[in-house]
Amino acid sequence: MKNLISKLGVISVLIIAMSMAVYAQDKVYKLKMGTTWGKTASPLIDTSIKMAELAKVMSNGQLQIRVDDATKHKSPLGILDMVKAGQYDIGHSASYYWKGKDIELLPFTSMPFGLTAPEQYAWFYHGGGLELMQKAYAKHNVLSFPGGNTGVQMGGWFRSEIKSAKDLEGLKMRIPGFAGEVMAKAGVLVTNIAPGELYTAFERNTIDALEWVGPSMDISMGFHKIAKYYYTGWHEPASELQFIVNKRAYEKLPKRLQEVLVLAFRLAAYDMYILNYDMNAKAWENMKKEFPDIKVKSFPDDVKQILQKANKQLRDEMAAKSPLLKEIFQSQEEYMKEIRQWSIISDYQYIKDNL
Repeated sequence: MKNLISKLGVISVLIIAMSMAVYAQDKVYKLKMGTTWGKTASPLIDTSIKMAELAKVMSNGQLQIRVDDATKHKSPLGILDMVKAGQYDIGHSASYYWKGKDIELLPFTSMPFGLTAPEQYAWFYHGGGLELMQKAYAKHNVLSFPGGNTGVQMGGWFRSEIKSAKDLEGLKMRIPGFAGEVMAKAGVLVTNIAPGELYTAFERNTIDALEWVGPSMDISMGFHKIAKYYYTGWHEPASELQFIVNKRAYEKLPKRLQEVLVLAFRLAAYDMYILNYDMNAKAWENMKKEFPDIKVKSFPDDVKQILQKANKQLRDEMAAKSPLLKEIFQSQEEYMKEIRQWSIISDYQYIKDNL
């Protein structure tokens, strides 16, 4: 450096340094993102695209993210593996899809009888949830961030009314994941059918009931044309998607762009929550107009008690095998005890008092 200064002079070296800084600021970083969602899976795929757009705008074009939907890579449930391997720099999916690979990742989507969406977001960003999520994903050499919430998912469409726990015995129902295990303990014959085959299976009486998401996504599936009993939710009160980031790819970004990327995640996640809320409201209005005989029901007390008992048994069994899972469950439970009191006297009481 001394020889360079002596040859070019201090001013020349400063000009070179400033030029290099400007070049570094203008450098474009091209990233690839794979999603679990297909082209028409709104608002899920919309959130992936929105995040990429936000990152580009907020970085003044330095972050350019190509979004590949599931029809591109043909592996909707392979996102975690592809991000770990570096095939994709970023993924957009949901933590409970990795239950079979790593049970410790399950709770970051939603848990039966757990936190609502606002409560869960508060837990992530102010109750230690985000730190626990990074701890759980560290072994996979990826980072994970909240990626959009569906809010409370409905309990499903049923051909017949569930009047007591006896009506669950031998009932054939499509309900996947952890909720399916809970239902199985209650006597339900649980099956998992591909989304494209659900309507036909339901129409032909292959199944008696099914769970999907909520009005915004159920309406396009047409389940309300077959069953008239629509049960309120219990199993996914706050289904949070996730943005997964390859750790090496993340660390190659300048700190400023790392911060831009994380902010784009957060903005896109919240945008999905409010978009889906709006879509649910509008879809529900359309459903009621088209099929006014739809009856919204809540499960009887004896059914809820059985489901809560089964849920606790399964959680305790899993926590006994994993100290980290036990820590995550305890964190969620303690935070819910604290925050639920406010939820009850604020939103819940307001709605109840002003119906």
